[in-house]
Amino acid sequence: MHIHSHPSPNCGPRRDGLRPELVVIHYTAMHSADAALQRLCDPRHEVSAHYLIAQDGAVTQMVPEDLRAWHAGTGHWMGHDDINSRSIGIELDNDGQGPFAEAQMRSLETLIRDLLHRWSIPPQGVIGHSDMAPDRKFDPGPYFDWTRLEAAGLAGLRGTGAGPRTAEPETFRHLARAAGYTADVTDDALLHAVRLRYRPQVTGPLTPEDYIPLVRA
Repeated sequence: MHIHSHPSPNCGPRRDGLRPELVVIHYTAMHSADAALQRLCDPRHEVSAHYLIAQDGAVTQMVPEDLRAWHAGTGHWMGHDDINSRSIGIELDNDGQGPFAEAQMRSLETLIRDLLHRWSIPPQGVIGHSDMAPDRKFDPGPYFDWTRLEAAGLAGLRGTGAGPRTAEPETFRHLARAAGYTADVTDDALLHAVRLRYRPQVTGPLTPEDYIPLVRA
């Protein structure tokens, strides 16, 4: 896979000797990949990512993998903060209003496969921005095909085990924390984040079915 280079000044050393153990997927929420690239490389905006993938599948690297890009912001995953120092960020050219292009998904799969191999990251380390920041982020959103990545071994498999028969927020939070959702957020924000990942078309109150993807058989 050919990777274009467009260095961004918005980066720095990873803190406390940390190395990549996560891959965080975002959407740009902008009108074009070029517009996103300009923003991600503009020092006035203080935001960046390691990679940007356009809808036609073109991949651009903005920050070297061994450096800390500024893509995740405040968040929490598996009991850890400073996700920027623990992750590689991938931006996808998508406005959040529809599916991701096939060429884009193919490039994403190739890139993730390389990253997991290069940094010895397990598939469970591939997460969405909304997973680690449930109270403020929604990307990569309800149209992102997580089941495709799971089937390719590029994201952790969802659970299929039977959960409790009644919907109890405390039980749901316990299961969600065990799956990685350790951010201190409201019950509603937590439910929304888990559903974005596993049941994006479902709305309404917590149900026993919401437990299932979090329960490992």
